[in-house]
Amino acid sequence: MGRSTEWIPALWSDVFNDLLYEDNQLDYEDQWTLTFSYSQTDTVTKEERKRGWKVYAHCARGKFQCASCRKTWRSARVVVLFRYRLQRGRGTVIMRPFGQACRRCQDVFELGGFSENEVEHALLRVFAKIRKNCYGEDDDDDDVSSTESTVVRTRPHEESLCEACCMGICCQDDS
Repeated sequence: MGRSTEWIPALWSDVFNDLLYEDNQLDYEDQWTLTFSYSQTDTVTKEERKRGWKVYAHCARGKFQCASCRKTWRSARVVVLFRYRLQRGRGTVIMRPFGQACRRCQDVFELGGFSENEVEHALLRVFAKIRKNCYGEDDDDDDVSSTESTVVRTRPHEESLCEACCMGICCQDDS
């Protein structure tokens, strides 16, 4: 599954539940759920802020395949956007993966596939943000930072082929 180019929401849900209930990443009595929205943005309105919504954009590593020409490519700059809040004992995390377009075809943004390790890394960062912003804990997870110390050689990031860049929320400046 680590080499898959296929977007698999169930992988994210399974790892989320494993981290939450088996590893006790949020060791509180609240119930948390993960859902997906393929249209959310990083904008949080004043009203949404009052209702407790926060946003976290994570830069992940993924692998893509063009549906038209079947070309595959890797990217170290795949934006995964998380919107979350805790309200009356119920926590909600809404996730949106952003796509990339094939350099050859440039016709549609494809959603990428992620390794289980990459999914776990992203979700650990989200849980660290939730502990800090919803429970007031210190963000002491520097060892799980969104930019790892190992350098991954990829081609230069092409903003015109990145769905998140086209919406003004890419993670290119995170490193």
